[in-house]
Amino acid sequence: MEARPTWKGYLKLSLVSCAVAMYTATSTSSRIRLNIINRETGNRIRNQAVDAETGDVVENDAKVKGYEVDDGHYVLLEDDELDDVALESTHTIDIESFVPREEVDEIYLDESFYLVPNDPVAYEAFAVIREAMKKKGMVGLGRVVTHRRERLLMLASRGNGILATALRYNTEVRKEDAYFDEIPAVKVPPDMVALAEHILESKRGHFDSKKFGDRYEDALRDLIQAKRAGKAPPTTPSPKPSNVINLMDALRRSVKAEKGGTAAQAKSSRPRETGKHAAPKKKTAKHKRLKRAG
Repeated sequence: MEARPTWKGYLKLSLVSCAVAMYTATSTSSRIRLNIINRETGNRIRNQAVDAETGDVVENDAKVKGYEVDDGHYVLLEDDELDDVALESTHTIDIESFVPREEVDEIYLDESFYLVPNDPVAYEAFAVIREAMKKKGMVGLGRVVTHRRERLLMLASRGNGILATALRYNTEVRKEDAYFDEIPAVKVPPDMVALAEHILESKRGHFDSKKFGDRYEDALRDLIQAKRAGKAPPTTPSPKPSNVINLMDALRRSVKAEKGGTAAQAKSSRPRETGKHAAPKKKTAKHKRLKRAG
C-alpha cells in the first residue's frame, strides 16, 4: 500500500479493540495545478508571511499560533501543546453507538477514509466488528482527532474493510428554513406532474461514476495545449435561455423528444441479421401468383 496513513491508533468496541490505520479514500492529485506567475518576469511568485504592523517578513521559526482573547491580545499556543490536547480520540476511535444508516442525513457527510487493521493480531477483532455491522445493517458513530481537530465518524462495513466518513457537526450545517421558506407554495396540476414523471422514467438509469468525467479539467487541458501550440483557445457557444411560455406545452414536447430519442436508439441498437440466420423475406402477392401459374 503506497499511500501513507493519515492516522494510526485503535478501534474500540466496548472491551474489544484492535490496531487500525486510516487512509484518505479520495484524492485530488489528478487535478491540474496552476501557479501564480509574475506577468512581467515570467517567474513564480513566492508567498511570504508579513507582520501586520511592521510590514517585516516573518521567518518560519518565528511563527506561532495564537487565539485572540481581547482586541490585539493573544494567547500563544505552541505546536507541542496543540498536539498534546488531552482527548482519548487522539489515539482511539471508540464506537459510542450504532444507528440505522438511513437516519444519517446526507447533508452531514464530509470526506471519507478507509479503515484497515494495522497488525495481524487485529484481523480477527476487526472482522468481528465489521461483520456485526454488516449483519445488523447499522453504522457506528465514533470520534477521532486528526489535523488538530476532533471529527465525528460514521463507520460502515465496505468489502473487507470499514469506510469511515467524517460527519459535519450540527453547528456547521446551515438551517434550510432560511433558504426554503421564501419559496411560495405552488399547486401543481397532476397532469403536469405525470408528464414530468414520464420524462424521468425515460431517463432512468444506474449510477456509474466512470460515466462522469471532469469536463472542466478536460477543457482546461485543451486550453493549455492550444496556448502551448500557439493556437487560438477553443470556444464554446453561450447557451441561449429557453423562453418557456407554456409549461404544459414544453413538457409535452419534452416527452415527444424523449420518445423519439428512445425509439431511434432502440432501432440503431437492434442487430441486423445476415446470411443463413436472416429472417426469410415475406413473399409478395405477385410471387405467389407466379408460383401457382407454374
